[in-house]
Amino acid sequence: MESKRKKANRRAEVTGLRFECQPGCTNCCRQQGFVYLSQADLGRIAKFLDLTEAEFERRYVYRTRHLLRLRMPRHTQCHFLLEGGCSIHPVKPVQCRIFPFWPELVNDKREWRKTAAWCPGIGQGELVQIETARERATEMRQAYPGMYGLLVGSQRS
Repeated sequence: MESKRKKANRRAEVTGLRFECQPGCTNCCRQQGFVYLSQADLGRIAKFLDLTEAEFERRYVYRTRHLLRLRMPRHTQCHFLLEGGCSIHPVKPVQCRIFPFWPELVNDKREWRKTAAWCPGIGQGELVQIETARERATEMRQAYPGMYGLLVGSQRS
């Protein structure tokens, strides 16, 4: 016989999430935190800016043993966030492109709701099936294995 807790969890299970980025909104870019980069992000952005990877890294990247992240300028969250939006939008990092389908948001209803308090795109647009949202979250895990504690190539969700 199924317990009350299991029944409640089954009823609460999310089947999909709504999200559509709102024109002119840069709220996600203004939140406190770091912008992480994959090696592929670094190369793509450097090429877009017509810089060598080494020059881009010297100017804009902080490297730790397991992670790359953008350096934080003094008075803003990101060097590339301008008045009109993201100046590297066509090649933005996986972290930015995947938002809000990050593992920590897709897998936690409370975190999703907390994010909706400042993200006007959450709850808008067409329903994104939960499996599609989880696939995007997996892409994030694969792009940043040092952040999620995964070995490269791992398929855990």
